[in-house]
Amino acid sequence: KYETMAGGLIGVHFSGRTVMVSMSNVSIEPNMVDAVMKLPSVNAGIHSLKEKHEGRSIICGCDIGQRLQGVSLKLLAFELLLRDYPVWQSKVVMVQRILLPGTRKDDEAQTVSEVRSLVKRIKDTFGNEVVDYEEIQGSSLPTDQRLALWKVSDVLMTTPIREGLNHWPMEYIYARKEPEKPGVVIASEFSAVASILNGALRVNPYDIQMTTTTIDKALTMDLQEREGRQYRDIDFVSTSPSDKWTKNVLRDLKDAIQMKHSDSSQTSTAANTPNVSRHGGPQKDAIDSTAAYLAREANLAFTRLKREAVKKAYDSTTNRVLILDFNGTIVIKEPPGKYLKREILGTSGNKPLPEVVEALNKLCADPKNTVYVVSGDSAENVLNAIGNIPGMGLAASNGAHFSAPVYPGQKRQWHIFDLGVDWDAVKRVALPVLSKYTARSNGSFVKLTQFSIGWSYYSCDPEWGSMQASHLVLELENELQAFDVRFVTLKGVVEIVPRKLNKGLFVKKVLRDAVRDSNQGIDFILCMGDDISDEKMFTSVYSYVAEIGDEENAQPNPPIMNEDTTTIEPLKSTTVRDPMYTYNVAVGKKPSHASQWVSDGMEVGSLLVHIAGGQAPTCPSNRWSSTY
Repeated sequence: KYETMAGGLIGVHFSGRTVMVSMSNVSIEPNMVDAVMKLPSVNAGIHSLKEKHEGRSIICGCDIGQRLQGVSLKLLAFELLLRDYPVWQSKVVMVQRILLPGTRKDDEAQTVSEVRSLVKRIKDTFGNEVVDYEEIQGSSLPTDQRLALWKVSDVLMTTPIREGLNHWPMEYIYARKEPEKPGVVIASEFSAVASILNGALRVNPYDIQMTTTTIDKALTMDLQEREGRQYRDIDFVSTSPSDKWTKNVLRDLKDAIQMKHSDSSQTSTAANTPNVSRHGGPQKDAIDSTAAYLAREANLAFTRLKREAVKKAYDSTTNRVLILDFNGTIVIKEPPGKYLKREILGTSGNKPLPEVVEALNKLCADPKNTVYVVSGDSAENVLNAIGNIPGMGLAASNGAHFSAPVYPGQKRQWHIFDLGVDWDAVKRVALPVLSKYTARSNGSFVKLTQFSIGWSYYSCDPEWGSMQASHLVLELENELQAFDVRFVTLKGVVEIVPRKLNKGLFVKKVLRDAVRDSNQGIDFILCMGDDISDEKMFTSVYSYVAEIGDEENAQPNPPIMNEDTTTIEPLKSTTVRDPMYTYNVAVGKKPSHASQWVSDGMEVGSLLVHIAGGQAPTCPSNRWSSTY
């Protein structure tokens, strides 16, 4: 039996004891590597290899000569590269070193025989210059020779079909640090290092075609992407030697000893009290039937959005507010993979399709419209994507930062709500806890903004990262109970945000400001979003409609920092426009507070283009022309 314990540890029950299981990765010894790199033999080795393979990109590999190392699969992929991409025949060389420790002689003899045959075939077909092959007796290549090989190689390729932790890819990344040009690691998905190095290109060695394509990608990768991939790993590789690993283990051991196990004999009185209705029957049945009834009614009311009806309502109204989520709504969301660890995560860095940007320009140019895009992303990313659209209002970090629409010649100014949280004090308490989990979970990192503290586990091992996140929230809840904050776990990130902060707070401000600025009531609201953080937008629209005509009893907006005035203006009274059209639209059919739904971001784009009076663009999937 086992249990998950406080702090994200696993406890295995054995012979009346609880044995703690922890995971902590260890990297290379940077000081030792730095010392070896200063040896004259390293520079001599570099000079020799550069002279021998002048004018060619170098793919290197250093593997044990045994079947599980997958050297034959690597050579087959390299052979296919030279055949399918003839341009590389005169531009690339594979420098392969085979180690023969003598521990599995039959396996080694069979593997080496097969490798030699492949090397000969490749040389006979494409020339002797494409492969530099050498066999070395022993279980390791001398460190100075290894570092010389790393420093001249553009790509390190390791394709085992089963392997424990191999530090050589980490050593390669460290050897290629500044001022060297970053190298690229191609790692088998069956190796332990593939779960540690977040910047590595992952391959299935059995998929020869995919591996060949990945080699070509590595060889043609531009400097910016190389630096980005190195940046993901260099911090861990450079700062996780064995002494730090030992300290982490001792810290986990100390945490386990200090844990207070609750007395299993204590039971809740309420837990032993039967739940009975006032009529004497079990209450559960009544609750279930009520829940089922409400779910059925909600499902009946949750209908697919009719595009033509929205267009008709839009054309007949004069004071419109459009509030749109960013990622997954106006930006197409990538289909989720099995694992969080993939080359591009979610929609980070993407922009709306050109046709959607054109439609947004038209909508923002209409004086009858107030258009805002609300995102959970950073202000920088949102600005880069759509910040140049005149008349577009923006909100970033789920409404924490917002900017009113700006027009040519105006400078965009950002504002934040004053939600009464001492954020510096929150950081002082939270950051030590986050640092502990970051050290324990390779690939995780802490992200600080003005009004949130995030712990990202996008690039961690998916199961481990998810488990650590759940325990992090429990620990933070205990440590931060004196502060008015809450915890949001979405898309591989745990965020600490002010309890009062959500997209709905900002949406209500936008709607009230639209009434104040236009001196007339709103007669058209379109609010669209795709995930759980957007649900607060939908409920805020309903809340705003309910308060029309009774503004004096409504909860005012919180004060706004970095504005000329800190006073809270009374809400402006207005009347209900008749007719008034309100569309709360969820992207994707799922349980939601929205009243209507569309299938995906493609339909959102089609709707925006349509109401802006544009022509829906052609798309291979024909989703644009959908007559929803």
